Amino acid sequence: MRTQPRIVDVQERLPFGQALPLSLQHLFAMFGATVLVPVLTGLNPAIALLTSGIGTLMYIILTKGMIPGYLGSSFAFIGPIIAVSQTQGVGAALFGCLVSGLVYVVVAAIIRYTGTGWLNRLLPPVVVGPIVIVIGLGLADVAVGQMASKDWTLAGVALGIAVLGSMFFRGFLGVIPILLGIIGGYGFAIATGKVDFTGVANAAWLALPDFTVPVVSWSAALVIAPVALVTIAEHIGHLIVTERIVGRNLMEKPGLHRSMLGDGVATAVAALIGGPPSTTYGENIGVMSITRVYSVWVIGGAAVFAILFAFIGKISALISSIPVPVMGGISILLFGVIASAGLRMLVESGIDYGDKRNLIISSVILVVGVGGAVIKIGDISFEEMTLATFAGILLNLILPKNVPANADDAVKKGGPTVH
Repeated sequence: MRTQPRIVDVQERLPFGQALPLSLQHLFAMFGATVLVPVLTGLNPAIALLTSGIGTLMYIILTKGMIPGYLGSSFAFIGPIIAVSQTQGVGAALFGCLVSGLVYVVVAAIIRYTGTGWLNRLLPPVVVGPIVIVIGLGLADVAVGQMASKDWTLAGVALGIAVLGSMFFRGFLGVIPILLGIIGGYGFAIATGKVDFTGVANAAWLALPDFTVPVVSWSAALVIAPVALVTIAEHIGHLIVTERIVGRNLMEKPGLHRSMLGDGVATAVAALIGGPPSTTYGENIGVMSITRVYSVWVIGGAAVFAILFAFIGKISALISSIPVPVMGGISILLFGVIASAGLRMLVESGIDYGDKRNLIISSVILVVGVGGAVIKIGDISFEEMTLATFAGILLNLILPKNVPANADDAVKKGGPTVH
């Protein structure tokens, strides 16, 4: 009879020889996605590794060592960071990320004293789902037009490996298809002579990452910070999944407020030194599900490795040498998965689109979010992602619920239909 591996509980410490490979597994699981975000947004990959490690350790401390969660770079902020960086500079974008972290902290404080009912009313699935779809679709041009189209062969190889890994690989390999796609695409690029190793050869083994500090810009904050409302919903979903895996009520002890506080503080600290916003990683949750090792000491070990890697100059240079089309191929899958996650949220929540209220909310969010809408009030510009978020929240709050169906419905009368 096939026996299940034993469970290593949340606060259990393993001998170093056993913990080391398990921590490296977590490092590999988060590595591909975590470094992809700074590559896309123009931030420093070494800083992203550093802040993911520091943020994870802070998260473990703030949750009293009760939640095994790894924090990596958040994809939800890619579009707003790029938009702000192009118009106001990276420093302004980092200030927006800093404010988004503070939004988490404020929400955590409110949850601590009032519970989550208000949050569920503010951000129901009919609002969050379409916004998540907008996040994914809004990045389509970055993945295709700006990256993959530079060399469709490289992009296709990387994408193909990632897709095959996602579909057919099992066990730990099935958790790291993104990393495998990057490695495979990079290997193909090397074999075809499309990689320049000059930067790697010239890089020092030990190097201090280039830190970047935020520059105060409230207009940038208004563009970037609202995305935190969506990632807060993502955070809650990840915590619920983690609860099911470890078999503990983490919402109650240590509490959602502590988990959200840890995520917010990690995001704010990352922004202070030039790193992207943080989020709990589904890849690492998947690793725990496969290995049945839930130890925060193992997670913490992966965080320490990430910090050490940040100071190895050749690793940063190696990441920078990956051809843009390789990352573009991977991005096609990742951004599509983000949009599909929004669709999945709508399906699993049972959103009824026979209800005109739901149809109107989703329609407005989707069109505003992907339509390139920009509204200027004085010196402050509200970009499409911000407008879509605010529009969805506002419509959800003001549109009446449970409106009786109209017996003279346009469809029954043979009225106009959408084609």
